Amino acid sequence: MIAKQIITDTVTPLKPTDTGSEALMLMDEMKVSHLPVVDENEFVGIVSETDIYNMKDPDAPLGEQKLPNKNVFVNEYQHFFNVIGIMAVNSLTLIPVVDDKNHYVGSIMVNNLVKYFSLTGAISSMGSIIVLELNRNDYVLSQISQIVESHDQKILSLYVTSQKDSTKIELTMKVNSMDIQPLIQTFNRYNYIIKATYSESTEMYEDLRDRYDALMNYLNI
Repeated sequence: MIAKQIITDTVTPLKPTDTGSEALMLMDEMKVSHLPVVDENEFVGIVSETDIYNMKDPDAPLGEQKLPNKNVFVNEYQHFFNVIGIMAVNSLTLIPVVDDKNHYVGSIMVNNLVKYFSLTGAISSMGSIIVLELNRNDYVLSQISQIVESHDQKILSLYVTSQKDSTKIELTMKVNSMDIQPLIQTFNRYNYIIKATYSESTEMYEDLRDRYDALMNYLNI
């Protein structure tokens, strides 16, 4: 999934002629702390609430203000994971998307990312979660996949987390089965450390599904 596929059509960009006060009103209306500034079709930069509060004259046009040069954006063809990384590093509530000519295409909001991440991570699918702890050098995805598939199960999603100063990693995966005891026994037999497991009952799945649907409805507001 790439950036242009998750652009929202609810963001109104600011113009250089807009004032700081007008920008704050628009941010409050859209429940965000950042907005892109666009001159005609050209992306100028991104402005935050903090930038506006620090203005000497919030009623002056943005184009006349000495604002920090926050030229943070993503290209329309950048991958979904790149978008998440850039937004997280810069603590953004939304990120502008531009084309190869620096023309503003649209913006991606945090709630878009939550929604699409839930789909990418197979969060709404029934199954179980297994967390393995292993050394970085022992991480062989092909072997892990082979073990799972030997039990006629499939990996729905998988991600790795690690600490900067550690040689250990945690591998969290979701499989499409609620009966994972035989799979756990096989991992133990291959000397994998099972740090945690989470199996869903049918009742638990229905409850989680209801919560998931409620979250999606909220994000669509």
